[in-house]
Amino acid sequence: MLLLSTDSLCKLYGDVIGVNDLNLSLPTGVHGLLGPNGAGKSTLLKLITGQLKPSEGNLKVLGETPWNNQRLFSKIGICPETDSFYDYLTGLEFVRFSAEIKGIPASESKAKAKVALEQVNGGKFMDRVISTYSKGMRQRTKIAQAIVADPQLVILDEPLTGTDPIARQDIINIIKRLGEQGKSVFVSSHVLHEVQAMTEQFLLIFRGRVLASGSVTEVRRLMLDYPHEVTVTSNAPKLLAQALIASTNVQQLQLSPRSVTVKTNDSAHFFSKLTELAASSDSFSIESVVSEDESLDKVFDYLVTGATP
Repeated sequence: MLLLSTDSLCKLYGDVIGVNDLNLSLPTGVHGLLGPNGAGKSTLLKLITGQLKPSEGNLKVLGETPWNNQRLFSKIGICPETDSFYDYLTGLEFVRFSAEIKGIPASESKAKAKVALEQVNGGKFMDRVISTYSKGMRQRTKIAQAIVADPQLVILDEPLTGTDPIARQDIINIIKRLGEQGKSVFVSSHVLHEVQAMTEQFLLIFRGRVLASGSVTEVRRLMLDYPHEVTVTSNAPKLLAQALIASTNVQQLQLSPRSVTVKTNDSAHFFSKLTELAASSDSFSIESVVSEDESLDKVFDYLVTGATP
């Protein structure tokens, strides 16, 4: 059975095209959905999960049409990009509530919620009120509610947004484990190295069209000549800068009172080393990481227009 098949799939918002003439045939497994902001990723995910009805064409997910299909809903778990919590609940209460909404009996929901939270390393904080959670804790809790009913397909829309390096690596490992457990996973991201860390299979989407599908290796080659700009916030930016210069291939570095901004042409190596530094250093801590990834947008423009960035 195919995970996803589309035939001339289109979604229009008035005169605006969200998804444009998609023809796909994807096997089950872990797939990255890669593209810059506004490329049509979220629209495609909402079509896959039945939240939107196609304007034209056909779409099948796990062999079934998603729109208004209650039976298919029970096979899909969704981790949306935006938070939508009852902040006065604990993580355990929230995931248990989600389990019961998905049809799990109340007599079983607490045990299943605990299992799901343990799977995402949420056992230490699941009895705390959600309003006290960090971004990483909130993301883990969203993933737990997505997998609590043991779905065949898990949809994760930008699951790493705003997380620190250690939480980011934890969530990447969680997604890889889901694949190893036989789950199919769609992960949306606008950052290439994040997709590569999770899976070698991807969809490259831009302006509502899929430009390529398959191995991420070829796209990564396109990125090597384009430096990525990354801003890292730290309690000791000078010490962080020294460590980055010593252990990464930084092309350019700029200091500010609370952060370090670097440019690198090998983001996969840079983020791997940054995670190691965050975990091992006692002299500084890393509070946040932001990558505008402007070079990715340039590569997409190049693929579409043929113009040199």
